[in-house]
Amino acid sequence: MEENLKNEQEKLVKTLQQYGISNKKVLEAMAKVPRHHFVPEKSRKDAYANMALPIAFGQTISQPYIVALMTELLDPQPSYKVLELGTGSGYQSAILAELVQKVYTVELLPSLSVAAQELLASLGYGNIEFRIGDGKQGWPEAAPFDAIMVTAAPRTLPPKLASQLKEGGRLVIPTGISAETQTLWKYEKRNAILYKASAGYVRFVPLL
Repeated sequence: MEENLKNEQEKLVKTLQQYGISNKKVLEAMAKVPRHHFVPEKSRKDAYANMALPIAFGQTISQPYIVALMTELLDPQPSYKVLELGTGSGYQSAILAELVQKVYTVELLPSLSVAAQELLASLGYGNIEFRIGDGKQGWPEAAPFDAIMVTAAPRTLPPKLASQLKEGGRLVIPTGISAETQTLWKYEKRNAILYKASAGYVRFVPLL
């Protein structure tokens, strides 16, 4: 079973390259983190299919391509301190933890956060800090951050996040009134001004 899953994981990484993901470090992280541990048992056979999958409480684990794309857009560096909003299953947290010095991740739903904490600890990740709470508030005590990633969609960019981003930092976030109208944005902070560029249309669960 494990060998078959590893083969599927290798195929997924090749698919991501075909879709245009080119950052070597991101691809290495996608090849290393075992996505099948982050999905429900009934979905394990589809763990390395390039699609979103349901997890608990009406939430989802994002499509691998979107995980890789958002990570590539963030351009994480080994010295970075990164804020993630929407811990979910912890999969994106693990990808980031492979690439940066420290991840701070916030989840509104206590049961999801606790499950992610237990799983990530069992996999050996010691560079992730967890908080249960409202992601729109960010994590002011740990700010400023080199980069910020939001893995659920608010209607607009929460203003407190901009103030917690370092000068020269990047923020990647989907926004939109509904799943049919969401856009993925990459923000860059230059001279205290946020400049944004669209990375295409996406479908995310709403940021609660």
